[in-house]
Amino acid sequence: MTEPGVLEETRTETRLAPPWNVVVWNDPITLMSYVTLVFQRIFGYPLEKAQALMMEVHTKGRSIVWTGAREQAETYVQKLHAAQLLATMECVT
Repeated sequence: MTEPGVLEETRTETRLAPPWNVVVWNDPITLMSYVTLVFQRIFGYPLEKAQALMMEVHTKGRSIVWTGAREQAETYVQKLHAAQLLATMECVT
């Protein structure tokens, strides 16, 4: 509580929301050509980028295929699930 006539300083801080990664995980069933096609259709990636991301999924077990706002990441994960791909999202901290 402040005394009458004494001004109290108020501070406000603004922080940007952190970005989110969309991660696609390898599975033993899905064809590599299909994964490439899905990346092209969902993200609009050119063939070369889609193939490079697919190969990263295949060889490393996962690939960060997109980074950005949380709401868009959620939408992409839903679309990847609808295409029968294993996908998650993780906060970039």
